[in-house]
Formats: sequence, C-alpha cells, structure tokens
Amino acid sequence: MTLPPADLLPADWPLWSTSQPTLLKPLTQGLTNRSFLLAAGEDRLVLRLNSPISNALDLNRPAEAEALHLADSAGLCAPLVYCDPEYRYLVTRYVSGTPLTLEGNRGIPQLAQLLQKIHQLPPIAAHLDIEQKIANYWASIDPGDVFFESLHSLQRRVQPSIAATQTAHSSPALCHNDLLADNLLVSASGQLYAIDWEYAASGDPFYDLAVIAEGYGMDAAQQSHLLQQYLAQPVDHEEMARLDQWRVIYRYLSILWYAVQLSNTDAGVEKRNFTAVLRSEIDAIRKALSRSGH
Repeated sequence: MTLPPADLLPADWPLWSTSQPTLLKPLTQGLTNRSFLLAAGEDRLVLRLNSPISNALDLNRPAEAEALHLADSAGLCAPLVYCDPEYRYLVTRYVSGTPLTLEGNRGIPQLAQLLQKIHQLPPIAAHLDIEQKIANYWASIDPGDVFFESLHSLQRRVQPSIAATQTAHSSPALCHNDLLADNLLVSASGQLYAIDWEYAASGDPFYDLAVIAEGYGMDAAQQSHLLQQYLAQPVDHEEMARLDQWRVIYRYLSILWYAVQLSNTDAGVEKRNFTAVLRSEIDAIRKALSRSGH
C-alpha cells in the first residue's frame, strides 16, 4: 500500500530513504502525535507526525532532537534516521518490542540501569523549569473550563512541593521526563529502549524517578527498591521525601496536561474522555495531598 504523499509522506522523503516508503500500518493515534510503520526496501521505519498543538503542550522539538542524538549515540532509544529541520516530523528505525513490566525480579533493576545511563549523558541546553511549564500550560487552558477553579486550588496545595524541590542542590542531568510504560520497550534480545523523547530537558533526575513511580503505580517498597537500585546505596528518609515531592509535582503537571487537551479539542467523545480523566485525577491527587498533610 503506497502512502498518499500529500496526506502523510513528507515531500522531502528522499533525504532519508533511497526508495519511496510505503505504509504498513498506523502505530498510534496518540494524544500528541500520530505514528506510522513504513517499509523502505528492507528497512522498517517509524514516521511520527507532530501534533498541531505542540506549542500548547509546551513541547520543545529542538530539545527533543538534541536529546535524541545523544541517546542514539548511547544506544538508549530507537535508532534515529532523520529529524526534520523544521521539526514537523521524525523518522526512526522500528524497534520490535513489548512494554516493560515489573513482573519478576528484572523490571526495577532494568529501569534503574536505564536511568543511570540517561542521566550520565551530557545535559542539554533546555531546562525543566517547573514554574514556567505550569505557566505555559495555564496559558493554553480555557478560563471557562469547568475545572479552572479546581486547578487553581490544587496549585496552592502543590506549591510547597515545588518550593522544596527548588531548594534541593543537585546537578542538572539530561532527563527523559515521560518514562511511562508505553515509552519503555524491551526488544527480543532483552535490551530496554526509551522512546518518545519530546519532553526531554535537563533537570533534577528525581523527576524521572517520580514519573516511573507514578506511571507504574509503585507502592512504597517498590519506590524504595527503585531508588536503592538507582543510587546503588541504601535509601534514607530525605531521598524518599524528595521523590514524594516530585511525584506530587508530576501528578499536577499531568492534570494540567489533560486540561490543555480538554481546552484544545472540540470532539464530543474526546472531550467527555478528558473530562472523566480530569475528574478522576483531581480527586486522586486531592486524597494524596490530604494524606500527606498538604
């Protein structure tokens, strides 16, 4: 099946393929991008078309490209084929794999080892500024949104966690910042890859740990195990508290992300889905904040 060039295949495809690619199947119709599996001769490639609301979602495509080149050189991501200089699309080699699970004894050590390798890469210029990211998200949220006041109220309760992380003294490291299960693939050979680097920035490595802890729904014992494996030493109360602070911040940023999506969609079904997710997430973070005394 040949891709309709005007619809999907970038006109400048000869820059990255010697034969015109054909479409094998869509891979995702994600909330931020659309991805397609292509055949180009014997090669299998992934074409990712960027979201039209990249700016609203505060995506930094130049930072993503910089991080990808570093991760590619270290063998930590799907091999990079082409980054469009205008940041409209991205092409990588296809990695056949399955999402990483925590079943058995290998999952958490694998995650810790991957994080160590990512955080040892040179930091990039883009920095994760939490206050600025929150402000950028707020600029794309409709003031008439039914959740508008609830989100403002939550921010006041999250602010102590933000303030605490800003006083922590840690050297900025390159972070992926979106290491959810769907972005962690185990190849047939057992190698763990991180994909979808569009939120990459330099910052506190504990944010990556927090995303993983929240994304996998880790309990306290699993969080402690992850930290111990990552730090390669026993974990103390201060380190667990630092992880908890970043977990709160990640959950709040995730809620704002969904609020941006809600404010930028007109589709009835999608709007109802985002509304349901937001209602559930706001209720969950309120309960978590109450338990921690915020």
